[in-house]
Amino acid sequence: NAWMAFPLGFLYTLTLLGNGTILAIIKVDESLHKPMYYFLSILAVTDVSLSMSTLPSMLSIFWFNAPEIPFDVCITQMFFIHGFGVVESGVLVSMAFDRFVAIREPLRYASILTHDIIGKIGIAILTRAVCVVLPVPFLIKRLPFCRSNILSHSYCLHQDAMRLACASTRINSLYGLIIVIFTLGLDALIILFSYMLILKTVLGIASRTERVNALNTCLSHICAVLLFYVPLIGVTMIHRFGKHLARVVHTLMANLYLLLPLVLNPIVYSVKTKQIRRRILHMFQ
Repeated sequence: NAWMAFPLGFLYTLTLLGNGTILAIIKVDESLHKPMYYFLSILAVTDVSLSMSTLPSMLSIFWFNAPEIPFDVCITQMFFIHGFGVVESGVLVSMAFDRFVAIREPLRYASILTHDIIGKIGIAILTRAVCVVLPVPFLIKRLPFCRSNILSHSYCLHQDAMRLACASTRINSLYGLIIVIFTLGLDALIILFSYMLILKTVLGIASRTERVNALNTCLSHICAVLLFYVPLIGVTMIHRFGKHLARVVHTLMANLYLLLPLVLNPIVYSVKTKQIRRRILHMFQ
């Protein structure tokens, strides 16, 4: 455990610093008060919230060697981790919609994505997450636990806690599968469809330079989508097919799956977004 404490502490620090910097730059620079950057702010707040959901148990395990977590605290953490995961997926969908409108209707972009509409999208994303994740704590609470109470990860997940129950978990499994299909799966399809429409629009642009510029505005978002879905698929595959692997591999993958997107999202947007990159360089100068 000790050898993971410092890298994890470093990753948490990077998450808070990176996302905090993005939020501060967007707040201070009025030229960034545009729909694209409002959605980026929502993504940064979600990333910070998700990291804060896992931080208490990570600190207690790796820094203070106190691996116990009360059942009710575990259920609460589970709700927030899954909830913010669904929020993050929804934010990525809204960012794909933002890029679609910006490329398809550039002249009407600001009039379509007004402050009011962005606010309503934000509320819809949060409401959906609360509604789909709210039954999870109650589904876990009803199960009896009479065998091992050792979790596979350093934080509480529904699928992990469910395995420890000594009763049928069919309803939990079914509900978990429904959530994954109708949130993450559906969101992935919507993002893919958005990019098919974006590509169709971009290919219709006569100027090669304009085509490249249009696609460049999507690169950061494509990276954010990959950072969210690739570790998610990786950890799912290890859960399903990597039971023979050492426990440390499972622990490492579980931590990377949650922390990697949170750490790299601000870095990707800082490197790929000219306005933010310029502002950061100006701060250091």
